[in-house]
This record gives sequence, C-alpha cells and structure tokens, in this order.
Amino acid sequence: MSLLRTMAKIADYLPTAVKPQGKPSMYERLFWTGVALIVYMIMANTPLYGISYAGPEQILLIQIIFASNRGTLMELGIGPIVTAGLIMQILVGAKLINLDLTDPEDRKVFTASQKTLAVILAAFEAGMYVLSCRYWMPLGNPVTACSAGWHVRLIVWLQLFVASYLVIVLDEMIQKGWGIGSGVSLFILAGVATTIFWNIFSTVTYQGQPIGFIPYMIQVVSSGGGLGNVLIRPGGRDLVGLIATIVIMFILVYLSNMKVEIPVTSPRLQSIKTKIPLQFLYVTNIPVLFVGILYANILVFATLFRVYLASVVPQSFVDLLARYDTSGRLVGGLAYYLASPNGLYSALSDPAHLIVYSLLVFILAVLFGLMWVEVAGLNPAAQAEQLISSGFEVPGLRNNPKILEKILAKYIYPLTVLSSLIVAAMAVLADALGAYGTGTGILLAIGILQQYYALIAYERTLEAYPLLRRLVGE
Repeated sequence: MSLLRTMAKIADYLPTAVKPQGKPSMYERLFWTGVALIVYMIMANTPLYGISYAGPEQILLIQIIFASNRGTLMELGIGPIVTAGLIMQILVGAKLINLDLTDPEDRKVFTASQKTLAVILAAFEAGMYVLSCRYWMPLGNPVTACSAGWHVRLIVWLQLFVASYLVIVLDEMIQKGWGIGSGVSLFILAGVATTIFWNIFSTVTYQGQPIGFIPYMIQVVSSGGGLGNVLIRPGGRDLVGLIATIVIMFILVYLSNMKVEIPVTSPRLQSIKTKIPLQFLYVTNIPVLFVGILYANILVFATLFRVYLASVVPQSFVDLLARYDTSGRLVGGLAYYLASPNGLYSALSDPAHLIVYSLLVFILAVLFGLMWVEVAGLNPAAQAEQLISSGFEVPGLRNNPKILEKILAKYIYPLTVLSSLIVAAMAVLADALGAYGTGTGILLAIGILQQYYALIAYERTLEAYPLLRRLVGE
C-alpha cells in the first residue's frame, strides 16, 4: 500500500491537464474532444525521425486494440494506458490492493497511481522497441550491435515516450471534463474507423490490385469481370466482407439495446414485485478484448524468448507458443491458432485452423467473462450490495443482501456465459467472413459509439432542462 501511495505522489509532480473550474458547455466539450482527436490523428500519421524502416508488420488486431500505427509517433498507441488500467483493475478486484473505489480519496489514489504506472510502462515499452533494434538492421546481438548508434536510438526512444505521454495527458484532459467520454475510447474508435475507411476506399495497390474494395471493384468492372471476382477475393477485402461488416453492426446494435429484467419479489409479501434490468450483453466486449491481448502477449514473449533467451528457453517451448517458416510467416503454435482467418477464402482453405481458432476463442471468452465478472465487481454479491446501498428497497429483502444475491446469481452467471459466447461468435463470424476492421474492432467500435450517443443525449437533456441538472446534482 505504501508503494501505491508513493506512485500516487509521483503523479502530483508530472505535467497534467488542469480540471476546468466550471463545467464547459456541450459544444465546448465537443470542440476539445475534436482537438484531442486531431492531435492523435496527426501523431498517428507522423513517421518517427531517425528510423531506417517501419519495422516488422504489425498485427491488425493489436493495432486496433491499442490504436497504434507502426513506424509513427503512435507506435505504442494507448497500450501503456490500457495495460496499466487492466493491471490496476485486476489487482483491486482481486483484493490484492485494498482500495474502495466508491471512496473519493481511494479513487484519487487509484487514478494517480494508474497514471504513474502508465508512464513507467510507456518508458519501458519504448525502451524495448529501440533495444530490440526494431527499426534498423541488427548486426548480431540487437542490443549491442545495431546499424543505428546509441544517440539515434535515444532520439527514437524520446519520440515514442513523449508521444505516449501526450496521449496520457489527452486522455486525462477529456476525462477531467474538457471533453466527452474518454481518450482511450475515442482513439480506439478513430483507429477502427480509419481501418474500415481504408479497406473500402484505399487506392494503394499491392501486386497490381487496389487494397480498397471500391477501387478494386471499379478495376474489375472496367476490365470486364463479373460478380464472382468481387464476391470472394483471396488476401483482400471483398463483397462478402463488406456485407458481413454492415450486418454484424446492425446485430450488435440490436443486442446491445436488449435488457434482461429480473423479477424480484418479497418472500413475506408476495404482492410486492419489482424488476432489475441487466444488459443482455452483460460482459460487453471484454472477453474478446482479453483474447486479443492474450494473443498479443504470446507473440511478444515468443519473440523475446527467440531473440534474447534462445540459450535458456528450449526451442520446442518457443515453437509451442509460435512457430514461423523460413520466410517469417506464422505457421504453428498457440499464436497461430489464436490468429483469426483473413476472410472467407482463408477460412475455407484451412478449415482445421478455423475450427481450432473458434473453439479456443469460445472457451477463452467464457473463462475471461467469468473472471471479469468477479474482479470488476459485477458478480451477484457486489451487485446486491450496490443495489441495497443505492437505496433499492424491497420489503423483506433490504436488510438481507444474501437473499438478493441468490436471486441475482440465478441470472448473472448464465447471462455471463451466454453473452460471452455471443460476443465470441460475433467476433469469429466477422473474422471468418472477412469483415472490415476485424470482429474485435467492430465490437469495440459499436460499444464506444453507443456510449457516446448516450453521453451526448444526456448532456443535451441537461442543457435543455436546467432544473433537471440541479435535481441530479450537477
């Protein structure tokens, strides 16, 4: 606990965004949200100074989850913020750190220490990128022998660290009241939207074919091709993927608005009845997000063992994690079977990979969903206490949270498993059909868009009815 307090104290000395003295209007908050988005987009398209090339191809799923772009100032993206947040959330949820997040003082310590941890992770990750000679030609041992001098590597490290710190400050600025929502959500949404836009409209060619679907379709039609040429496209975006993207978006919007109402009655007074509404997608997109993070970490550790610990870690264990062919293509190991198929053509060409991938995602999604419910305070015990402490009253139940907990448990755990399976199915189906932006990206984008819609609607209502603002205490 003393370490946590020390980390929180360090945050007081770090440059930060100042909280506004009064609450800005909705249009002011939209303006500053737009400014943060523009700054992020500029950094995501600004190449790093001093690098020879952009480094190895970045996995699209990692790029979307961390809102990153290889070879640019946004190489790390929101990775340090997301990783620090997950670590702190799990430590608090598992009671390894004794903090009550409903207490304002403890909440302040949690937020400040999380910021310090994010800064430490940003410095560490940037250091690992330059130490591994990611952007230059290694000349033997990448740590000591690299085609770039130490002064160049220091300059690149400084760029990565400063850009990551600026992202931390932008996220802090938005959450302190200058903007709407959070910077993390905003940047993820921007990354997914950019990916989908380029998948549809990009005119950049690869092996003589445009990457974007619309330019490719125009090329096919102008050369006399038919529907079959654009329906399924090997290694590229096709009509099946575009249709899948639109359909899955509509399905997710529909499912996200569904509620499960739990009937609650008093055992002593049978006539008193009420209902507790729960989201049908109770765990939202968290299970699939965790699967993506697990996949990213497996690749990172496999590379670490192969490059730096080859003399210590057996090659068989490294191949169990990730196995590559002579051209550097992932062909085996756990990472291979956690990698999503790249469209319908890829899925049909390797059905064994599709089946194993689907089973692994379903199993891991259920496990992560159940784990998240326990550590994030969404389990029946925590929900029962929260309902009672917030003034929820049912005659015969209000003084006995254990009874309410048993009632909630009959619904929450089955709902957790069902919702985990549904979001996993949506992600697998989207990836198998080649949906633009990946299944995980679409899940994240739809959830974020709905959050923004609810926040903007709430703000507009409060501005239209000032009396209502006073009633809710704002």
